[in-house]
Amino acid sequence: MSRRTGTPLGDAMSYLFMLAMFIFFAGPLTYLLSMAMRDKREIYRGAARYIPNNPTIDNFITVLNNSYFPIYLWNGLKLAALSGFGVLIVALPAAYAFSRFNFRGKGLSMMGLLLFQMISPLVIMVPLYRYMNRLGMLDTHFAVVMVYIALGVPLATWLLKSTVDGIPRSLDEAAMIDGCNRFSVFWRIILPLSAPGIASVFIITVIAGWSQFLVPFLLLTKNDLMPIGVGIFNFRGMQTDSSIQLLAAACLISVVPAIVAFLSLQRLILGAMTSGAVKG
Repeated sequence: MSRRTGTPLGDAMSYLFMLAMFIFFAGPLTYLLSMAMRDKREIYRGAARYIPNNPTIDNFITVLNNSYFPIYLWNGLKLAALSGFGVLIVALPAAYAFSRFNFRGKGLSMMGLLLFQMISPLVIMVPLYRYMNRLGMLDTHFAVVMVYIALGVPLATWLLKSTVDGIPRSLDEAAMIDGCNRFSVFWRIILPLSAPGIASVFIITVIAGWSQFLVPFLLLTKNDLMPIGVGIFNFRGMQTDSSIQLLAAACLISVVPAIVAFLSLQRLILGAMTSGAVKG
C-alpha cells in the first residue's frame, strides 16, 4: 500500500503551477481560435473581445478550399516523414555502437553530439545556402530532408542510446553464442526490443520537422515545394482576399496535427525521453 509523501500545500502549489503553465501555453491558441472565428467586419473594427459576436467557420472553409493549402500540408507531411525515417536510419546504428562498443573518444563523441545539438541553425544558414547553391540543390526536397536529418540525429542518438542501454547485454551474448553476428543481433534483438523507443523518437522527429520554418524558407522558393510553415508565411501575399482571420485559421489548422499527435502519444514520447535517466 503506497503512502503519499506530498503535503496539501505542496500539492496545491503543484496544481497552481500546472494551471499557470496551461494558461501560458493554451492562451495564445485560444486567442488564435477567437481570431479565426471572426468575420472581416469585426477584424477591421479592431474589436478586442475574446469571444466573437458572430462566430463563423467560413475562414476555415476558405483556407481548406484554397488550391495551395493542401499542397502545403502534403509537402509538410512528406518532409517530416522522410526526415523521421532518415534520422532513424542514421541514429539507430550510432546508438547501438555507443551503447555496446568501447572505443577511444567515445565520451568525447557523445559530448560532441550534445554540443552540436546546442548550436542554433541560424549560425549555419549562410554557408548552408552557399553550399546547396553550389551543389545545385536549391528548390529540392532532398536538400531540405538532408538538413532535417542532420539537425535531428544528435538528439535521436542520445534518446535511442538510452533505450538500447536498457536492453540486457546478456541477450546479445546469448544470441552470439547461438551463431548470430553483430548485425543479426542488432536486427533480430535490438530493433524489436527497442520498438517503443524507436516509435517515440520517430514521432518527436516528425513533429520537429512539421514545425520547421527556417530551413525550408531558406532553401525553397517555389510555391509547389513549400511546407505548411513557409506556405502560411506567404499565404497573405498570395491571396487577394486574405486577411488576419484567414491567417489565424491557417495557422490553427497547421498546429492541430502536431498537438493531437503529442497529446495522443505523450506517454510514449515522455517514456523515450526519460528512459535510462534512472538506473538501478
